[in-house]
Amino acid sequence: MRTMIKAQWIVANDGQRHTLLRDGVVVYEGRNIIHVGKTFDGRVDKTIDAGAKLVCPGFIDTHVHSGHRASHRLITDSGRPLYFGQPFLEISVPKEGKTVSGDPRYLKPGDAELDAALELNAIFTVAELLRNGVTTFVEFGSQISVQMALKTQIERFGTRAYLGPGYDCGRWVGDEKGRLKRIRDDEGGLRGLKTAVEFIERHNGEQDDRIRGILVPREVETSSVELLRQTLRQADRLNVPMATHAAYSVLEFHDIVREHMMTPIELLNEVGMLRTTLNIGHGNLVADNANLNYSGARDLDLMGSHHCSISHCPINIARRARTLDNWKRYRDAGVNISIGSDTYPRDMMMNMRTASLMGKIMGHDYYKAPAGEVFEAATLGGARSLGRSDLGRLAPGALADIVIVDFSGKNSLRYGPVRDPIKSLVDCGVGDDVDTVIVNGNVCMENGAIPGLDIAALRDQAQRSGEHVWSTVQDWDPRGRTAEEASPWSFPLHPQ
Repeated sequence: MRTMIKAQWIVANDGQRHTLLRDGVVVYEGRNIIHVGKTFDGRVDKTIDAGAKLVCPGFIDTHVHSGHRASHRLITDSGRPLYFGQPFLEISVPKEGKTVSGDPRYLKPGDAELDAALELNAIFTVAELLRNGVTTFVEFGSQISVQMALKTQIERFGTRAYLGPGYDCGRWVGDEKGRLKRIRDDEGGLRGLKTAVEFIERHNGEQDDRIRGILVPREVETSSVELLRQTLRQADRLNVPMATHAAYSVLEFHDIVREHMMTPIELLNEVGMLRTTLNIGHGNLVADNANLNYSGARDLDLMGSHHCSISHCPINIARRARTLDNWKRYRDAGVNISIGSDTYPRDMMMNMRTASLMGKIMGHDYYKAPAGEVFEAATLGGARSLGRSDLGRLAPGALADIVIVDFSGKNSLRYGPVRDPIKSLVDCGVGDDVDTVIVNGNVCMENGAIPGLDIAALRDQAQRSGEHVWSTVQDWDPRGRTAEEASPWSFPLHPQ
């Protein structure tokens, strides 16, 4: 079927960059766009009149961790200083011998609550991304049971994703004094890589090519050099992208320097992994960051010379008192910046706005990280990181992954008068402004409604799950703290 979308504003593409088309049309047939322009004289079977709304490419979230993220609510405005602001060490590292209750990453096959937790987290993740206009996402290294649960919901809701079980050579736990303790398992890392390869060989290209594989050694400091080298070999053999957390933590940076006598980025370069389709998770604590006081820094030059990609997660790292230092220097070096949500909210508009504002602050210049650049990062930047020229753009031959954004502000005055739609979207938009989402030419959400999904019921289910997590914190927290001790109330509770 051939469909034409008419709109006041369209983010078109001239083959190299986005352009703004006023009062134009987008035409797609099957899963591909066939025309973008002022008018279209050919036959169409259906016309969508978007009126004063914005028609743009679907957003690409390059850094997603599955789940409703209830545990992350425990570190808002709080946390242990010895972790230097690294979130996962706060809420994903249990006391040795314990598991994080309610988190399917720690449940074992046969646990009564496993299947329900996996399904809830997968539905919540895919639905939240879809509701916020994300048509393609990259899951950043959860185990195979999480990947399978996500695959089921991707099939159900019609979105696009890069999946692959993550692997490493041993995780962190908390010792008897609440300190970090590393459990090393090099052979386990290689077994994990084998599982990931088998998953990709089995599922790559499924669902009309909406599911593709990605190899994810979870963190550079929890991966052996041999595991990284084997990952590179398999990525070349399978022709898939790679992702790993690197240059993202003070502790990780110093651990790598101490062990390998080179920075995390230098280590990745030594292995041969630096390339556009290596998604470096965060990449904000490179040697060039003045806060690390590392002499002779050359990380940005290395990353830029290989046109590496970073998944910049602006809201999440700002919440932990960090940011990218700085947007313009990365761009000038040649680094491809993409945008990820990482934790919550999975709202690309809010993440674009935070990236822009922090980019201006760190650059001490209000011309830096402008709306057009952060929008490009959320679309074309993500496509580059995946090695895709058919995503992130509205142009003939590209896939019909299209988002329609409503500038009415849900009957509010939040947008005010709109002159430049991209500046208005970045300055004033929220994910709830997404009206319609089309993936592979299929309408997955219309008028803000996802077919077959009760948002209110899902929200209630997530609330109950979160309250279960919070009620059990003292059982797995390395210091035995309750939720109230780990994360005091914003204001004292009113006496009953």
